[in-house]
Amino acid sequence: METYLLKFIERVRAESRDGENDIASQYTIIKHQNGLLKQKHGLTTEAGGVKDNVKKNRYKDILPYDQTRVVLSPTTPEYQSDYINANFIKGATGSRTYIATQGPLNNTVVDFWRMVWQYDIRVIIMACREFELGKKKCEVYWAPRDEPSTFGPFTVSTVEESPTNEEVIVRTLAVKHCDETRTVSHFQYMAWPDHGIPVVADGILGMMDSVRVRQGCHPGPLLVHCSAGCGRTGVICAIDIVNDLLLKKKIGEDFSIMDLVLELRRQRPSAVQTKEQYEFVFHTVAQMFEKFLQECSQKHQHQDLQIEPSQSHYANVLPPKPALRSLSNGYATQNTRKPPTLRPRSSHPHSSANMNDTYAVVNKFKQPATVPRLVSHHYDNENVTSQKTTTSDLYSIVKPKNRAVANAPASTDRAYDRTWPPNRMTTPEMDCNDYEPVPGEFQMRNSQLYPSLPQGSSQKQHNSDDDYEYVSNPIRETNSSQCSPGGIGFKCRVRKPKGPRDPPSQWNRPER
Repeated sequence: METYLLKFIERVRAESRDGENDIASQYTIIKHQNGLLKQKHGLTTEAGGVKDNVKKNRYKDILPYDQTRVVLSPTTPEYQSDYINANFIKGATGSRTYIATQGPLNNTVVDFWRMVWQYDIRVIIMACREFELGKKKCEVYWAPRDEPSTFGPFTVSTVEESPTNEEVIVRTLAVKHCDETRTVSHFQYMAWPDHGIPVVADGILGMMDSVRVRQGCHPGPLLVHCSAGCGRTGVICAIDIVNDLLLKKKIGEDFSIMDLVLELRRQRPSAVQTKEQYEFVFHTVAQMFEKFLQECSQKHQHQDLQIEPSQSHYANVLPPKPALRSLSNGYATQNTRKPPTLRPRSSHPHSSANMNDTYAVVNKFKQPATVPRLVSHHYDNENVTSQKTTTSDLYSIVKPKNRAVANAPASTDRAYDRTWPPNRMTTPEMDCNDYEPVPGEFQMRNSQLYPSLPQGSSQKQHNSDDDYEYVSNPIRETNSSQCSPGGIGFKCRVRKPKGPRDPPSQWNRPER
């Protein structure tokens, strides 16, 4: 059987890799076979077309075949009708393993629970949401948490509701009729887009594993429904049938998904409704086969490498994961994967840390060592000749402290000038290096012309805002202005100097 599984996997891989249309052409054949199926097997839909039953159909073109439809038994005088839009589907063993039905309507919810009770259904799979793209796809036929709901003679309570993840919600329902109460497991698959297919099959495969655990050896059928009860419902039934064939090792040379889908359509109209759904069945089955081969290979290797505890100190160490044997077709698997689990497709990983007490999260970026820290400023008027010029110098506009200057030494450097606000008191203790930078961003131009200066001390800013000059537009470099030597990129206010120096050229006449 392993040879057939490997051939199927390689076929699906080649279809995706080479862009062949073999799978799509098969679905075209299936669509053309609908009329032949009805004619060959004498399929009719008379019960669904009866006047009293028409209003019980969600879609007028999806009616159950009379030959396989589910027939209800009368329960109370009020509910005597035997019709519900549902069909039995045979499984791998040939028995009535599944019931495929539409999503209940408001007027068919009681009939839905009549069917569940009559055929002793213990697991329900719902492959749709209640609303999709603004349209109602299914009536809510279960009860809210801790509040029972009554549907005709049935009382339904939600005992437990646990969202496994973003894809599946698992509910445990208690259904009471007369004096008897039964437990029903409800699996709702939430990640199937309307008119589309799931991105990955892991969620469905994991859900089906949980469904088989809940179903166990119960002889009752598995109830599967979506909105119409044909497209998504057919996909789930097809995947589960293949899984049963795989577990019973009945996959042989005659295995064909096309024949399987045709058999489903003979029992339920339009099962596996679109080409995309048909391709999804192929890819999901290929993933199932790959997982099965990996588990078998790992099991064989584990048995071969098993050592008695008395012979080794490492008897409790698991053997390494083996690779699958490769055939002439070039297929080989190097690493084994864990069995598919229910996992969301969210791009946001779950954090293990408790964030309840966190107010904010700040990302701090470490700067390269060659870039000076932003808190280190080079001031324009400190120790001009103390350091060499570097290309990474930063320059800031400066502001004098609220102290006047008396007998300030004449500057012999042409690098930077100091402008002083008028009407300042002079003090002998004047510290010429005590300046503060003015907030603002200035772009450095031709940094090689300016020496690198050490950082001076900083004190609190003065309360007067008139001491600051906020200029955004640079001025052109002129030889007459000592406030912008070399075109530093910002303007200065030219004021009357307080000490002996050469007067600026802006003055009409020098001061005497």
